[in-house]
Amino acid sequence: MQYIDSFKLTSEDSEASYILSFPFKLEMNCYSDNVYPFKIFPQKQIEHLNFEPITMFYGGNGSGKSTLLNIIAQKLGLERSAPFNNTPFFEEYLKFCDYKLTFGKKTPHGSRIVTSDDVFNYLLDIRAINSGIDKRREELFEEYYETNNQLQFTLKSLEDYEEFKRHNEAKSKTKSVYTSRRLPKDLNGKSNGESAFAYFTHEIKENALYLLDEPENSLSAKLQNELVGFIEDSMRFYNCQFIISTHSPFLLSLKGAKIYDLDSLPVQAKHWTELENIRVYHDFFEHHREEF
Repeated sequence: MQYIDSFKLTSEDSEASYILSFPFKLEMNCYSDNVYPFKIFPQKQIEHLNFEPITMFYGGNGSGKSTLLNIIAQKLGLERSAPFNNTPFFEEYLKFCDYKLTFGKKTPHGSRIVTSDDVFNYLLDIRAINSGIDKRREELFEEYYETNNQLQFTLKSLEDYEEFKRHNEAKSKTKSVYTSRRLPKDLNGKSNGESAFAYFTHEIKENALYLLDEPENSLSAKLQNELVGFIEDSMRFYNCQFIISTHSPFLLSLKGAKIYDLDSLPVQAKHWTELENIRVYHDFFEHHREEF
């Protein structure tokens, strides 16, 4: 499925005219050279982006991968959780951008951008919740020991019934049984990588457009491969479209993906085996072939 067909960035002439006009916001910044996201893409000679059901932005640090995703997400009005580098010039830049949807006037409900910060915040939330569970566990251990050191509890009225039941259970059950019945289980017993993978499988629903910013972060090679399978299935069977910034060889190898190499000048669409990072991996393993 394809929801967005193409995207037009501001042209070099439009950027130059805007900056030379020294608009009010630029004057307020003392004519600063920091007019992000202006001055990034004209030098790459990229203006029009055409999309496939899966499109990749590849490039090294500072190549503009994340910036490009944020521009598209903001122009389309996609849902997002984590903040981004939103300068006073971002909204001005978006005025020069345009896009073409495959059908309709809006992207489908639930379409969103998922960044590394979203995943990181999710992992922190899990850690905080599990930390609270650990604290409660210690409190229940102490409660168990104190109850067992007390004399037999006497039931005096119906109001004492729940305490009577708890007291008897502490006397008749092991510490682990007593504690586990009163304690919520850890949100999950997974590693950071496993939790990050679970985040994607939980957040990505059917019939929507998803922009993923370096989703390979925190994922092992095995989990990156599993994410590849999940993305392929989501595209083929659940009508999802993906635009992904990445330098992961596993993700870049996704079948049928269109890959824009943001390190090339001008920016070009390339096959994944033509990308510099992939060639580095290839040469490395070729050099160590006899060790396998």
